[in-house]
Amino acid sequence: MDTPNDHNIVVTGFMGTGKSTIGKLLAGKLGRPFMDTDEEIVKRVGMSIPEIFQRDGEARFRHIERRMCRFIAAQNGYVISTGGGMLVDESNREVMLASGFVVCLNASTDTISERLRADKDDRPLLKGDWRALLESRRAAYGAIPYQIDTTGKSPEAITEEIIQLWQTVLV
Repeated sequence: MDTPNDHNIVVTGFMGTGKSTIGKLLAGKLGRPFMDTDEEIVKRVGMSIPEIFQRDGEARFRHIERRMCRFIAAQNGYVISTGGGMLVDESNREVMLASGFVVCLNASTDTISERLRADKDDRPLLKGDWRALLESRRAAYGAIPYQIDTTGKSPEAITEEIIQLWQTVLV
C-alpha cells in the first residue's frame, strides 16, 4: 500500500536557490533515488537546455517540461529537483503537490546573484533581467505550502531543515 513515506520529495524554487545541490544531498541522506528534471530532459531530448531554447524556443521546452512533470509525478520514493520554471505552471504545480511533499527554496537577491555569476552560459533565462523574472514568479512560488530560505545557510543545514519539516508533515 502507498504511504506518505513512499511519496516523492520535490525541491523547487528559482534558479540559484540550491535545488540541485540540496536535492542530491537530501536523496543521499534519505537513501532515495535522485532525479533532476532539467538533467532528465537533457538526457531524453539529447540537447542541452540552451540548445532547446535556441532551436525550438521556450514554448517547446515548457511542453517537454510538462510531459516530464507528469512522468516523474507518477514515480514513488524519489527526491526530485525541478527546473526553476516547472512549478510556475499551475497544472504542473498541482501534479507535483499531489505526488508528494513539495518544498520551495528561496534566497535573497544578493545570494542568488552571487550563485548565478558563474552560470550565465548554462541558463538561457539569465540573458534577460532575472530579477524581473523572479518577481513575476513570486506568486507561483508562494503558492507552494512549504518554504525554506537558503540565504546564509550551509547545504547540510538546509537538508536537515527539509528532513525535519517533511517528518513533521508525515505525522
